[in-house]
Amino acid sequence: MKFKDRNLRAIAEMVIGTADHFLSRSGSHLTKFFEECDLEFKHDGSTRWSWTADRLAELLNEPQPGAYLLPDRFVHVLRMLMHKSDASENDPDRLLALKALNRPLSREGYEAFYGEDNLLYIRHIGTKTVSTAPNPHRPFTPDELKRRERLIKYLDQCTEDQLIEEVLLPLFRQLGFHRITSAGHKDKALEYGKDIWMRYVLPTQHVLYFGIQAKKGKLDASGAGHGSNTNIAEVHNQVLMMLGHEVFDPETSKKVLVDHAFIVAGGEITKQARNWLGAKLDASKRSQVMFIDREDILNLYIVNNLPLPASCSEPDSEAFEDEISF
Repeated sequence: MKFKDRNLRAIAEMVIGTADHFLSRSGSHLTKFFEECDLEFKHDGSTRWSWTADRLAELLNEPQPGAYLLPDRFVHVLRMLMHKSDASENDPDRLLALKALNRPLSREGYEAFYGEDNLLYIRHIGTKTVSTAPNPHRPFTPDELKRRERLIKYLDQCTEDQLIEEVLLPLFRQLGFHRITSAGHKDKALEYGKDIWMRYVLPTQHVLYFGIQAKKGKLDASGAGHGSNTNIAEVHNQVLMMLGHEVFDPETSKKVLVDHAFIVAGGEITKQARNWLGAKLDASKRSQVMFIDREDILNLYIVNNLPLPASCSEPDSEAFEDEISF
C-alpha cells in the first residue's frame, strides 16, 4: 500500500510535533517514540519529517492483513501517536488532533475514530472495514454494558427477519464482507436454504463466498424444536443445500459454490447441537461450517461500535448517540 507524499508528510509532521495539537519530538525523542511502538527505528540525524515519512512508508509497504485494511504496525504507530494521555490543555479529548489526522487519512479513503475503550481505530470509508478490529473478548465499559443489555432485550423480542435485516447485515458489512444480500431482496439467488449470501476478498484478491442460515432462538439437539428453539436437525438439510448449490455473482457474471456456511442463532447454540451436526457432516463439509451464537453477536456488535437498531431505543429516554463526531 502507498500513500501520497503530501499525506505521508502531513502525518510525519504530526509525529515530530510540528503540526498543531501534537507533542514536539527531537531526534532522540523520535527514537524513543518508535521504541514505544515496538519498532527499532533510530533517528540518524537527518531532516526529521523526511526521515519519519520514510519510516511510515516502510510500514505501509508491509503486508495488509486483509482487503481495505492498513498494515498492523502502521495502525499501531497512529494509535500511539493519538493516545489520550498525550492530550494538551487546549485539546483535552484530542478531538482537534483527530480532526487534523483525518484530513490526510480521508484523502486516502480512511478515517480515524476513538472506540469506547478510548483507543484509536482506523476504518475504510467505503466499506467501513476496521483495521486492527477491536477485541471482542476485552472487558466492556459501563456504557457498552448498557448498550449490550439493550441489544439483549431486542434479540429477545425481535423476529427472524429483524435479526437478519437490522443486526446481521450491518454487522457483517462492518466486518468487511461485500455484496451482502438477504432473501427477499431484488437479487433472487437466495434459494436453497440460504438466508444471506456474501463475499469476502482476500489480500490476494481471491474471493470467498459465504452463506448464512439464521435462526432467531436457541439451537439444540434434544427432541423436536419447540417455541423459539430450533432443533439442529432442521438446519442439517438447509446446510447441505447451502453447500451444494451455486449462487450467481452479478459482479463477475459467474455461478459459484458457497465456500463456507455460517449457522447463526439469536440464542445459544448448544454443544450437543454442534457435535450432532459435526457427526452428520463428512470431513470436508464439516470444515466449511462455522457457528455464531448470541454471545458472539453481542460482543462483535458492541466492540465494533455499531448503532443499535432503531427499535432498541427505550421509550421516554434520550436517543443514544452512536455516531462519532470529528
